[in-house]
Amino acid sequence: MQYELEKKLAAAWPPERWQDVSVVVGVSGGCDSVALLRALAALKSGGKGRLIAAYLNHQLRPQAEDDERFVAELCRRLNVGCEIGRADVVALARRRGEGLEDAARHARYRFLTSVAERCGARFVAVAHTADDQAETVLHRIVRGTGLRGLSGMARARPLAHATLVRPLLEVRRAEVQAYLAALGQTYQYDCSNSDPRFTRNRLRLEVLPLLEKINPDVVEALLRLARLARESQTLIDRLVEECRQRRVTTEKPGLVQIDLAPPAKEPRHLVRELLMTLWREQGWPMRAMGWKQWEELAAIASLPEAPQRRTFPGAVLAEVREGRLQLSREADMREN
Repeated sequence: MQYELEKKLAAAWPPERWQDVSVVVGVSGGCDSVALLRALAALKSGGKGRLIAAYLNHQLRPQAEDDERFVAELCRRLNVGCEIGRADVVALARRRGEGLEDAARHARYRFLTSVAERCGARFVAVAHTADDQAETVLHRIVRGTGLRGLSGMARARPLAHATLVRPLLEVRRAEVQAYLAALGQTYQYDCSNSDPRFTRNRLRLEVLPLLEKINPDVVEALLRLARLARESQTLIDRLVEECRQRRVTTEKPGLVQIDLAPPAKEPRHLVRELLMTLWREQGWPMRAMGWKQWEELAAIASLPEAPQRRTFPGAVLAEVREGRLQLSREADMREN
């Protein structure tokens, strides 16, 4: 018997694409990740690849020890591999100067990357659902975002030498819970998911219920907005690439030159997107660059005749000379 969630998963990510290679599955012990592991194990009817569950203990809650044991026992029953890791997220947050949510996410993806590399996995699967996508879009709206941010989480993206996939991204959380109930499968409850100190929790537990009183289909509305933003961003990315081919020279890591000579009057939005793309590719800090900084950098690029020099977050130097905008970071050039 194949359950409805398994059918949806098979349609979104057909087993023939992954059952001959190793797949690392991020498993926290919670509802969504347990459902993903159970469904992948049910769909894997053969193939040369392995399923490997990866659990990271963030050491934030005493109950994490129970979660760790639960995941290990579940993997034993399903006959799938199990990798357990630990991270001092509090110390990591202090060292990086960021909140616990961000530090935990960074630690988690570093751990998944290391497990994938060690096991030679082609894919890393995580259990984000449609509800997570809606919360992500709302979170980004509240913080302030552009069109790319409205696109939400990507269904797939590179993760070092593997590919990160989110095969449940079109599945609602209620469907996940119904699936586990039909299986009689228990899961662990993370009490930190109710902690109002975390912004995501307040959005999920307080803001979204209020919005649903105005529009009962607000989650679907947010998902539709993400799809439309993704379609628009795809077109913009194509235009950015065309602009890049005409105007950008990357001679070495840490040094980018953009031709501003006429006719270089590109639309301001396209200029910002080009600058963001180049910034991202160089690995320069994105979070420190807000709307104001991107606007100021785009303004510099719009005045090729005026010599200018300014340092932006991450010690990135922007200089306009002889009709060219040069972006450089001395630390990157020294390393290379």
